[in-house]
Amino acid sequence: MNDDAHLMEHRLDSESVFDGRLLHVRRDRVRMPDGHEASREYIVHPGAVVMIPVLPNGSLVMERQFRYPLSRVFYELPAGKVDAGEDRLATAKRELLEETGYAADAWTWLGAIHPVISYSTEQIDLYLAEGLSLKARQLDHGEFLDVIEMPLERALDMVRDGEITDAKTIAGLFWVERVLDGRWRKPESAA
Repeated sequence: MNDDAHLMEHRLDSESVFDGRLLHVRRDRVRMPDGHEASREYIVHPGAVVMIPVLPNGSLVMERQFRYPLSRVFYELPAGKVDAGEDRLATAKRELLEETGYAADAWTWLGAIHPVISYSTEQIDLYLAEGLSLKARQLDHGEFLDVIEMPLERALDMVRDGEITDAKTIAGLFWVERVLDGRWRKPESAA
């Protein structure tokens, strides 16, 4: 049995530093394992999903989108924020249709990642979307992106070459590569 008590920090008090529409910044005072006190600042995030839509020809549905904090266009897998009280699979279905115009007949939850464990509570759930059919896109107001098709091997080459740097996309691409080639067992369908 693993005993992590010697690693644990315990919250003594907590304060809100900033409450935005999406992100909330907290500052906690904690007791360290050696008894000393320290401060921890972190972002509370509602969570997100990333979808890995695979077309019948094996290509992936991806996006190109401008990201303001880094002031550039990124190649990404479709993704979206979980709304309060929303089921994560429902979020995946909603976001895929809104952003790309595709609906999927088969959904498989692949796993979860925590993209920045040092300063965020964000968890991103990864879903494989198969049996795609094209409907109508329903972009949110103020959302601008290009939807593109890309073979998985090309996307992996772009990761290697530094053209794809988005962490959730990199994790999703490597995860789906192993599932599709049989190295990792495909979990049960989500719905």
